[in-house]
Amino acid sequence: MTVRLTVVNPNTTESMTALIEAEARRVAGPDTVVTARTPSMGPASIESHYDEALAVPGLLEVIRADQQADAFVLACFGDPGLDAAREAASRPVIGIAEAAMKTASLLGRSFSVVTTMSRTVGRARDLTRTYGLERQCAGVHACDIPVLELEEDRDRTYAVILAFAKNALAADGSDAIVLGCAGMAGLPELLTEQLGVPVVDGVAAGTLLAESVVRLGLHASTHGELAPPPPKAYTGVLQGFGRR
Repeated sequence: MTVRLTVVNPNTTESMTALIEAEARRVAGPDTVVTARTPSMGPASIESHYDEALAVPGLLEVIRADQQADAFVLACFGDPGLDAAREAASRPVIGIAEAAMKTASLLGRSFSVVTTMSRTVGRARDLTRTYGLERQCAGVHACDIPVLELEEDRDRTYAVILAFAKNALAADGSDAIVLGCAGMAGLPELLTEQLGVPVVDGVAAGTLLAESVVRLGLHASTHGELAPPPPKAYTGVLQGFGRR
């Protein structure tokens, strides 16, 4: 059975899309075709509520145009526009924050999140409540490396994240680490070896979860709240989003 997955990088930085695609392909099964997409519009990185809001039209444009994918992975730890994407896709859409945190909750009694900027800590906390994982999340720790700097010096990035993860485990008494940015993809194996606890990357977890849902023959709910949005007129730069 061939599974077609589209991984959407909600920001517009092509090099990050390439990193995300490489990690998704690394973990996907041999019969899974992974394609990563970069929106034609939106912010270069997502580090604020403003960035998240303005990333949503671009990622929805990608999803609406893709009729071949069996499922989608939304590769930003804020899971921006996840519910809207599920309405638009009518196929499974997996957010990497939800995938990573739910996977970590299966591996121990608690987990800690190590993310990028301090201003995103509240968003991560909000998501733990949304996903029913507030009790399992022992802490959220920001290393204050801007998203686009994660790629510039991977050795430095690794050293900083390792240090913050060690401190998080000690401070929180947690059993696992969740990496809070798609730009941290590719680091879990090294970190797991050094830390001695499970380290979960949302890109990998989201890819395998999306693949599993498709292989189980399960489909996204398309009734009630997650039914396709009703057709209506949109104006201005959003005019094209009203066509169905």
